[in-house]
Amino acid sequence: MATSEMLTSDIRFWDSRKSSARLPQLSETEPRSLQIAGTEAGQMAVAARECVALGAQIIDINMGCPAKKVLKRAAGSALLREPGLVRSILEAVVSAVDVPVTLKFRTGWSETTRNAVDIARLAEDSGVAALSLHGRTRSDAFRGTAEYETIRQVKRHVSIPVIANGDIRSVEDAAFILDYTHADGLMVGRSALGQPWIFEQLQTFLGTGKQPETRDISHRTQVVLDHLKAIHEFHGPAGVRIGRKHIAWYLERLTQDPVLWKNQVLRINCPNEQLVVLEQILAKLAINKG
Repeated sequence: MATSEMLTSDIRFWDSRKSSARLPQLSETEPRSLQIAGTEAGQMAVAARECVALGAQIIDINMGCPAKKVLKRAAGSALLREPGLVRSILEAVVSAVDVPVTLKFRTGWSETTRNAVDIARLAEDSGVAALSLHGRTRSDAFRGTAEYETIRQVKRHVSIPVIANGDIRSVEDAAFILDYTHADGLMVGRSALGQPWIFEQLQTFLGTGKQPETRDISHRTQVVLDHLKAIHEFHGPAGVRIGRKHIAWYLERLTQDPVLWKNQVLRINCPNEQLVVLEQILAKLAINKG
């Protein structure tokens, strides 16, 4: 299951290009999970209702984002410093909708103020259906390595599903984290950038215990091109710019010298040319690997 990009809870801004692209799309694979962020309980409740009216089947609340622009509004992981406000927001959203409400959060604000167990208990009491917990504090951002002991403790103290997140880079990582934390599932974020086939690999390994076969370059090439076409179709004129970061991630995974190839394709402004040049690059990589 994929959750939408974080959407502001202030519905006055939903007409912007970025926000409108993050609203529920009825063509998406179900269940449709929509993530919202904000600091006002009433506003969050209204946003949740509107999202459900537009087709959201799960409302996910973001209390994990460490980005400065989010923290300036005291949203995201900044809320972990205010348990009372967390409770107000969760109770308001849960009461506002008739679909499951989930919570994405971090282990705490800093190493000395880890309070994930308290937040998890509070969330369960408020009617939250499941938790996704990233094994870093807000102060960690994405530095260092994720720690899983806090996730393990959260799982011990609540009865609702707990999904572990952080540094799941391989099938071996996934198996270890599930075994150590006893989490009910895994959330993969940055590790999927440039290699969306990681989900297929995880499913194979966790389902059968067998090492997944490495897909050949021709299969991966088709995935990359289909993804880029979908980006162009969905985002329109902005698709070329948005596609660049994905191209960069793919090339970093597929070649030992990504800079050489990225210089050829990242300056292109035409969608068709972007596709053609990328296809040519991938064909050369396939020949080199062959």
